[in-house]
Amino acid sequence: MKALVTGGAGFIGSHLCELLISRGHEVVAYDNMSSGRMANFSSFGNAPGFRFVEGDIRDSDDLALAMNGIDWVFHLAGKADIVPSIEQPAEYFSTNVTGTFNVLECARQNQVKRIVYAASSSSYGIPDNYPTSEDAPMRAQYPYALTKYMGEELVLHWAKVYKLPAVSLRLFNVYGPRSRTTGAYGAVFGVFLAQKLKNTPFTVVGDGTQTRDFTFVTDVADAFLTAAESDVSCEAMNVGSGNHYSVNRLVELIGGHIEYIPKRPGEPDCTFADTTKIQSMLGWKACVSFEDGVRQMMEKINDWGDAPVWDAKSIEGATAAWFKYLGDGQK
Repeated sequence: MKALVTGGAGFIGSHLCELLISRGHEVVAYDNMSSGRMANFSSFGNAPGFRFVEGDIRDSDDLALAMNGIDWVFHLAGKADIVPSIEQPAEYFSTNVTGTFNVLECARQNQVKRIVYAASSSSYGIPDNYPTSEDAPMRAQYPYALTKYMGEELVLHWAKVYKLPAVSLRLFNVYGPRSRTTGAYGAVFGVFLAQKLKNTPFTVVGDGTQTRDFTFVTDVADAFLTAAESDVSCEAMNVGSGNHYSVNRLVELIGGHIEYIPKRPGEPDCTFADTTKIQSMLGWKACVSFEDGVRQMMEKINDWGDAPVWDAKSIEGATAAWFKYLGDGQK
């Protein structure tokens, strides 16, 4: 197949490109490079059948050109992070919602065979039940989560109305090599690995007993390919590891001292995907254990040499908008 990966120079997108190339598919990686890196292509960028196109999903004309002759579309492009989404809601809406609309319309006009969308488990907000199934109510706590859910609604609506074969994958706490090293304060792995390199304390939110469904990136890439190879359509499915792990356990595996910082409003104490649906419909299941995933991250720890090194004071400043807008009335 000939595949287009929006956000192909990013963390998950580059792993997906690599997997597709290894399976003999042709790949066009489409990325505006706002957070992607050419270095993410280093292990496969010269492979036959791989091509990079710099472009923005908000530019429907450029996107239509890149999608010409494409069989599969994997839509991973989008703006992430909580605090910037609170501060720049228009930017998040134009990228995550209008951009997704453009991808769908270009896919429809080019009669693509499959589209797989990267949704976010953050759209569940603070769930009532764990593990959380796909029929749990969506309770987005901030604009990033809301715009990712709005994108999913568009994808499923286009699948229903226009018969565009499409699947939405709700990703839970993806980690692994090539995860972003710069930008706004964000993912715990990048924060901790940069702190480990500089021998500074790990800034643990709350008491560290909160758990996350940490899912290794190669498992996630495999879920995208499995969805594309299936004939399932108009479905949203969780992609998780099959377990959940405390932040304290992560610190134990990495090894180092801890500095505790205030618990943040709007964050669940647990994320844990019910993966019954994807196992049943696609036969997919994660296979990389948490311990093995952390080991692989530690082997690549020097990749975080240019990452910002956060401490309690700088985190307080970076997350001020978080507390300002989400602090009142949260439980």
